[in-house]
Amino acid sequence: MILKSLSLINYKNFTSKAFEFDAKINCFVGNNGVGKTNILDAIYHLSFGKSYFNPITSQNINHDAEFFVIDGVYNKSDREEKVVISAKKGQKKVIKRNAKVYERFADHIGFLPLVIISPTDRDLITEGSDMRRKFIDGVISQSDKNYLSNLLAYSKVLSQRNALLKYFAANNTFDQDTLSVYNEQLVTYGQPIFEKRKAFLTHFEPIFQEQYKAISGASEQVSLTYQSAIHDMPLEHLLTNALAKDRMLQYTSVGIHKDDLVFEINGYPVKKFGSQGQQKTYLIALKLAQFNFIKKESGVAPILLLDDIFDKLDENRVTHIIQLVNTNNFGQLFISDTHPDRTEGVVQKIHQSYELFHLE
Repeated sequence: MILKSLSLINYKNFTSKAFEFDAKINCFVGNNGVGKTNILDAIYHLSFGKSYFNPITSQNINHDAEFFVIDGVYNKSDREEKVVISAKKGQKKVIKRNAKVYERFADHIGFLPLVIISPTDRDLITEGSDMRRKFIDGVISQSDKNYLSNLLAYSKVLSQRNALLKYFAANNTFDQDTLSVYNEQLVTYGQPIFEKRKAFLTHFEPIFQEQYKAISGASEQVSLTYQSAIHDMPLEHLLTNALAKDRMLQYTSVGIHKDDLVFEINGYPVKKFGSQGQQKTYLIALKLAQFNFIKKESGVAPILLLDDIFDKLDENRVTHIIQLVNTNNFGQLFISDTHPDRTEGVVQKIHQSYELFHLE
């Protein structure tokens, strides 16, 4: 799968900009603030229907405009595919594939597989469990439509159950029968999500371990563990046992929306005991494992975005990524960097075709 061309109108700092891309490597170089990351984000937007860095649609529209348009032309399975995303202030975002509007954004997820490695990935380590759930859900959803459907349905029921708990508290009332309906629905959608996450980690962790070892060349032991209360007790029992607590808190305190991924190095949390270098290696290994997993599941090499990556990594890690990209396992690569000479020097070692875009 190849992104052949990209056109931006009123997207972030760009009023109008168009690109024709190389089939292998594309580099955006220039000073900070010229929009390198915004171009990568537009490519991400075409795959996921939202920005990686700012999911609030209106804030992705150029300050002097009322709308934005992102237009991408792809070559996938020897067929040209045109994807257009447009948004106007005060109106719903529209995604079109070959001029046909998607009724549900979820139907588009996974069609254009993509992996991004960015400095903001550090949030996976430093922030709360919701970031790590988004990671695991994002990986699985790109190759499993049923999983994504269950996630969306679970989220809707969860909101309804939480609203009901607030209603009970506000009106000093309680209705077990109505609550039981929502409990049953949470189990219906939540149990398959739990099973899929558990099975996913079984396949994903060995890939992650392999990537970490290859990048670091070190002997430290790393682990990636799926943490869920459902390991120990069925969801229906958890909901029953937590009823008094939920009524007091006025929200649902147990379920797959509380699951987490535990990141450890040598048996200790990466967040507290991993050096900066070890944390960076851990995150890159995660993302490269994500790439390999999606490629295996979908049969398509995802587009790979490397945002400001060479400023954040030491030479060994950069060299490893270069070696990976120099194999036929990888597809199209997009890089942003502040140093044109460094970037060109790196990509010239790969012996692949490339295009360098200077932004001012």
